[in-house]
Amino acid sequence: MTVSSAATPPLDHAAVRKIIFGVLLAMALSALEQTIVATALLTIGRDLGNIADLSWVVTAYLLAGTAVMPLYGKLSDVHGRRRMLLVSISVFVVGSAACALAPTMTALILARALQGLGGGGLISLAQTVIADVVAPRERGRYQGYIGGVFATGSVGGPILGGFFADHLHWTLIFWINLPLGLLALAISYHSLKALPRHDRPHRIDLIGAALMVAACVALLLGLTWGGTRFPWLSLPTLGLFGGTVVFGVLFFLRQQTAPEPFLPLDVMRNGVVATGIAAVTFAMGTLIGLSVFVPLYLDLIRGVSVSGSGFALIPLMGSSVAGAVSSGRLMMLTPRYKRLPTIGLTLASAACLLLAADNARLPLWAVLVLLAVVGSGLGTVFPVTTVSVQNAVLPHQLGTTTGVMNFFRSLGGAVVVAVFGAIVLGFTAGSLPAGVPLEAVAHQSPDLAAALVDAFRWVFAAAALFLALSLAFLLLMEERPLRSGAQAAPAE
Repeated sequence: MTVSSAATPPLDHAAVRKIIFGVLLAMALSALEQTIVATALLTIGRDLGNIADLSWVVTAYLLAGTAVMPLYGKLSDVHGRRRMLLVSISVFVVGSAACALAPTMTALILARALQGLGGGGLISLAQTVIADVVAPRERGRYQGYIGGVFATGSVGGPILGGFFADHLHWTLIFWINLPLGLLALAISYHSLKALPRHDRPHRIDLIGAALMVAACVALLLGLTWGGTRFPWLSLPTLGLFGGTVVFGVLFFLRQQTAPEPFLPLDVMRNGVVATGIAAVTFAMGTLIGLSVFVPLYLDLIRGVSVSGSGFALIPLMGSSVAGAVSSGRLMMLTPRYKRLPTIGLTLASAACLLLAADNARLPLWAVLVLLAVVGSGLGTVFPVTTVSVQNAVLPHQLGTTTGVMNFFRSLGGAVVVAVFGAIVLGFTAGSLPAGVPLEAVAHQSPDLAAALVDAFRWVFAAAALFLALSLAFLLLMEERPLRSGAQAAPAE
């Protein structure tokens, strides 16, 4: 029997707060796990006797998590948010325990992939749950909380991971997820019983899901291995990108003929959904790319220590939270909610251009101020695009749409990181001795130091371009009135 939201009494504020707390704790697990491993990688490699495959400890998690994001969204539309969130948390906790107990690097990589299969559902399902219980007009304030969770994970993760690895033991990076995960599981199990349901009879398009996952995995492997394990124009890299195109075309054809497509094309034809997802993809990709490469810039060019570089990320990440909170609250007060992110992206793009113009001679305080401007401008985009996209679809499409949006956000981060990495490697390849890590000689070679200055000039210029693209799609996104009820909009 179909359970409609009309049959469910409205939730009071206390019940909503309990649900929000539970899903934010679930999101914190995923946000923290994406960064906490980075500073402990060398310690893990030495302990397990395998340094060569360390990158796969990160890549396996990201590959698995990104690939299953849309699948979780679709399954939540079929089986309910609560059930799928409980599955996601459970898989994540089991994967974390497997990581802590892994005796070899191969076992750790496989366990990280299992952990990613759970972590990929945490973010998109949490955002969908918030959309189920909070009216679009009120939803912006909670998007600020989501930004806070991610900023805390991005800044606190590397610091916490380094502390565990240096002073305790690296397995605590994974053991810490067990009490947090069990707490999130208990809260979600009880509080989400009151969650409104928007069930409809559904058929899962398993063929479409498999083709989409295959295209995603091929693309991310190409971006991960291109320029590192294989040259960009080598047969393996081109084969992976060619496989992405083939699987993508097959997926598109499948969506045209499937009785119930995995990714309904009418949803993607929705102008708000298409432009909103494009805007947030470029914005989130830029934020992730800068969070990865700014510490490298501060270390290699500005001479800031590794730990100091982690703390220097606070202006970028912390200001993104402030921007998200401000933008989210403004959405409740004015129908012209695109104005603040429009101004924010313009200023952020200008700040990136200033960093590109003179990244080596600007005072360090000026660099941090400009990074704060970039972060605050980026933060204003996230609540506006997320709420606008969710505001434009039917209740039974919320899970699918939110999963697809988070899929493209994560994919955007992978693409931007690959672009920034290609720029840095392209400029430094001629000045770097064969087989020597960049960090080992950056402060000793004048030629390499000059190449790095040029490389990061183009990194910041590329960031300005991505922000300009995000702004262009934001301007194209229709500014629809936000409803004061939790029900989603009728179809276009």
